[in-house]
Amino acid sequence: MIQLTTPISEEAAASLKAGDTVEISGYILCGRDAVLPKVLKMIEDGTIGDLGVDLRGQVIFHTAVSPAGVGPTSSNKLEIESSIEPLSKAGIKLHLGKGKLHEETIKALDRYNSVYAVIPPVTALLGSKTSEEHVVAFAELGMEALHLIKVEKYPAIIGAAHGRSIYD
Repeated sequence: MIQLTTPISEEAAASLKAGDTVEISGYILCGRDAVLPKVLKMIEDGTIGDLGVDLRGQVIFHTAVSPAGVGPTSSNKLEIESSIEPLSKAGIKLHLGKGKLHEETIKALDRYNSVYAVIPPVTALLGSKTSEEHVVAFAELGMEALHLIKVEKYPAIIGAAHGRSIYD
């Protein structure tokens, strides 16, 4: 089991291979289809610094945060998968969700030394490993706002890294 702590270094991201099992600890961002296009707009507008969160070395978990807990949504939804390349370019090192990504997305991850990890949809387990949460931006979206959470040993499997996928 590979231990990853945020922010994730370039070297740590470069060492990960498809099929590696990891445990992620530290602060991670949470966002899905409603908020990711807004984050991309902030990157395009040059206002991403207004969030007060550095994207470099960060993890983004494709989830909403609700009283029921957190659990992965499908990363291959159009609004989510289309955010992976620009977020990787902006510094995100690990995208966390579920499902198979398209080949073009896997190549884009490789271009920016980013990886994609799948996480089991087990909200109760993840809830017990989440100790803090707060809204970073877009509070009007409720549970689909951009959140920052603190996690301890989130289990995941690297699903795509350096041009390879566990789904191939």
